[in-house]
Amino acid sequence: MRRLLASVASVVLVTVLLAGCGVAGDLDRDLTDGWGSLGTAQPFTPRAGECHPDAEPLGHLSTYRPVDCALAHLVETFHVGTFTGEPAGRAVPPRVGSAAMRPAFTECDRRAGEFVGGDWRDSRLSVQVTAPSPRGWAGGSRWFRCDLFVLDEVGGLNGASDRAVQHFGTLRSVLSRDSPLRLTCFDEDEGSRLRPEPCAGPHRFEYVGTWTTSERQWTRAAHDEEALHARCREMIAEYAGVPVDERLRYRTGSAFRLPSREAWSRGDRGVRCFYWSGGRPLSDSIRAGGTAVLPVN
Repeated sequence: MRRLLASVASVVLVTVLLAGCGVAGDLDRDLTDGWGSLGTAQPFTPRAGECHPDAEPLGHLSTYRPVDCALAHLVETFHVGTFTGEPAGRAVPPRVGSAAMRPAFTECDRRAGEFVGGDWRDSRLSVQVTAPSPRGWAGGSRWFRCDLFVLDEVGGLNGASDRAVQHFGTLRSVLSRDSPLRLTCFDEDEGSRLRPEPCAGPHRFEYVGTWTTSERQWTRAAHDEEALHARCREMIAEYAGVPVDERLRYRTGSAFRLPSREAWSRGDRGVRCFYWSGGRPLSDSIRAGGTAVLPVN
């Protein structure tokens, strides 16, 4: 009997409560009260203009720790692009050094020049592309991050240097003005490494520009030294303003530095070329000096 009375009381209570929830006046029966529907969750996407304390190309959200670019950092993100076409349809993100990553590097290469105000290879800079993590890719992420970092040197033994060093402040427009990052004149130390020197002081090497090789293998490019020197001599001739002819090799010595193996795998095929005096110290630039600065010897 107690159980039956309790049930009846419950029914009465529910009825009273429902009656109190009746529709009054001008209220409608839409329980959402006109609210918009919740949007679909979007995958994480990094932002350009952020700097990072780590130089490794990691696309994991768990390791994404941007810092103020005014503070010490190793990497600056200057552009965020999107994988399209065949690479975007893959089950896993493109790996560093793969053919699927080359279009992304090409875009980052071009964007880097716009960002720094000149060819970034004319300085101690390097570019890398970061893709999403496999988990992020599976969740729909198709972005790629274009990052810049400052190298400790570019004049070490070929392929030996790829160490990022700490930097303060943005690299935006850094090559549109005088900068210590810009490559100018050098001398050689006892370990055959090129060390920066003022062009107005004693030096034996001068940076003249970079060309891009079509060779895909770093080892094969490094072994074809004559072809590398021949192309660099042409760049020296253009830089100094002398003819490219059969006497050019008697006007100038040359040196080159290939990207590191790591930079090569990231997509960089730029060969940095240097004029070499042959041992005679110089005290001025050879730029536009003509045959007066590069006579036939």
